[in-house]
Amino acid sequence: MKHPILTDRVRLIVWWLVWLFTTLGQTLLYNFAYGSFTASSIPDAIVSFVTFSGIGLSLWYPFRYIIAASKNTTGVIVNNLLAGIASLSLWLLITRYGAPLLLPSLNDYQNYWVSTFPYRIGTGIFIFVLIMLAYYLFLNLSNLAAKNAKAVELENLVRDTELKMLRSQINPHFLFNSLNSISYLTITDPERAREMLIKLSDFMRYALSKKDEQPVTLRSELENLRLYLEIEKVRFGERLSTEENIEEKCLEIKMPVMILQPLYENAIKHGVYESTECVSIKTKVACKNGYLEIIISNTYETNTTPLKGTGTGLQNVARRLDIFYNKKASIKTSKENGVYTVSLFIPSVV
Repeated sequence: MKHPILTDRVRLIVWWLVWLFTTLGQTLLYNFAYGSFTASSIPDAIVSFVTFSGIGLSLWYPFRYIIAASKNTTGVIVNNLLAGIASLSLWLLITRYGAPLLLPSLNDYQNYWVSTFPYRIGTGIFIFVLIMLAYYLFLNLSNLAAKNAKAVELENLVRDTELKMLRSQINPHFLFNSLNSISYLTITDPERAREMLIKLSDFMRYALSKKDEQPVTLRSELENLRLYLEIEKVRFGERLSTEENIEEKCLEIKMPVMILQPLYENAIKHGVYESTECVSIKTKVACKNGYLEIIISNTYETNTTPLKGTGTGLQNVARRLDIFYNKKASIKTSKENGVYTVSLFIPSVV
């Protein structure tokens, strides 16, 4: 850890100001103990100020060593006590023999020193304790900041890992269904199988090229979803139709990659699979009150027994939205008059 005062200009200025006021207070106390103001107090204050403030700054290094080397509280106390004795002794010696060098003509400095010596011991011990407490405070604050930083880093790592795990559930599921369809079409309609395979390779290229959770634009997602729907149209032909109503101003808003694909997959699974009629999948996108509103709806036959799904797709999308937007996004579903609707509300700024 770097020196908490020398590496911060503001702290260093505050340090010198505190020492200046401390020295003025010491000087007043010493003159009171001496009984009157004396010119000897001026060089004494200057040497005391420079010496003790310099020693105070240098104490950080033995303090860090003591904390690191001492294995118990007793060791810390003993080593700090020795450091205090050494520091105070050095301060007293330099002040005693350094002050007269500034004004050699002083003739009462000896009496001034003897009269103020007990007060020097008391104030020196008090100031040393304050310095040690300040360094303990700096160290604890630094350790707390480091722990918080590690906690944030770990939280981000867990978040990214979960996002990647959730996203990894999408591709195998879709790929399995598509390959099954291609396998069937190779026998019944080889040309459509070839067309579907080409589109599938383009779709998977997009999905696999986005290896991390960096957000992509709505425009990019919709282009890839159109490709996905074209793949499904090869399978279902006229039984599947699509319609879009998208506000142009929304297209550059960012979102998690492949966040919408499971919703369209659900629409096809519970709409086209279960219907003998044409199923329409509609997409409506609008920007309102700082949110991107995406509404995906599909028709379904009400007189058939719906396939029972696992809910994995919707749960996957909801969980990814919670993680990515820190619970500021939401997803809602509804069924009414033969139309199943999924509504997403995503903050327009991440």
